[in-house]
Amino acid sequence: MLPVQNNINMKSFFLLSLAVLSFLFPAAQDINQLLTEANRLESLPDEMAAFAKYKEVLKIKSTQVHALSKCSELCSRIGKRETDPASRDNYYQAATIYAQTALKVDPNSSEACCSMAMSLGRSTMSKSGKEKIENAKDIRKYVDIALKSNPNNFLAWHILGRWHYEISNLNFIERTAVKLFYGGLPESSLKYAIQAFERSQAITGGFILNYFEMAKAYHRNDEKDKAIAAIKTMLNLPNQTEDDPNIKTEGRKLLKDWQ
Repeated sequence: MLPVQNNINMKSFFLLSLAVLSFLFPAAQDINQLLTEANRLESLPDEMAAFAKYKEVLKIKSTQVHALSKCSELCSRIGKRETDPASRDNYYQAATIYAQTALKVDPNSSEACCSMAMSLGRSTMSKSGKEKIENAKDIRKYVDIALKSNPNNFLAWHILGRWHYEISNLNFIERTAVKLFYGGLPESSLKYAIQAFERSQAITGGFILNYFEMAKAYHRNDEKDKAIAAIKTMLNLPNQTEDDPNIKTEGRKLLKDWQ
């Protein structure tokens, strides 16, 4: 009787395994299909539709770090274009929540850390002086983790460039106040900003916003020819985000002023 019982147990185990696999594989397949479609929509670009697809992924698997990070990134981008302050702040809050959730799943995820830094950077624009400084410290912390996890994260290098550019642009009184009341910030300089922008550009040459910010840094560093060349290159690149047409419009204005 024992061999028969073993056969029954093995058969039951086999059937149970098939049932589990048949449940898991379609879900995994659905997630991959949704991620592919979300990426396609984002590249059109149709960011609201891409956002909706990434949220569909999270309905199947709420801990999918890439989908959480992309939802955060897209909320930051969409929020920036909102003209209604309440709606804008809602998107920024959502961006932070998505990034926080991703970081709970994987605290060292380069993508999640980058999304958090981006959300903090966007929300900082409407913060008070003290909150801006606190956010600046956190932005640098998350960017450093992102680059430690993935040195080729072009978006993290861009955010680091923005961080250096903005902090180095503080006047003497602002720097003194930061040091006196908030204990100071990590070292920053326009040179470091340019190096970070150039590193981002070296990793991916199609990032329009990076060319725009790099051009401004060049110009502030009295490298006018490099600034003009960066804007001209940017204007010939294909649009990749919904922000790109407006960035190009601003670039043409700068080019007119600089030439």
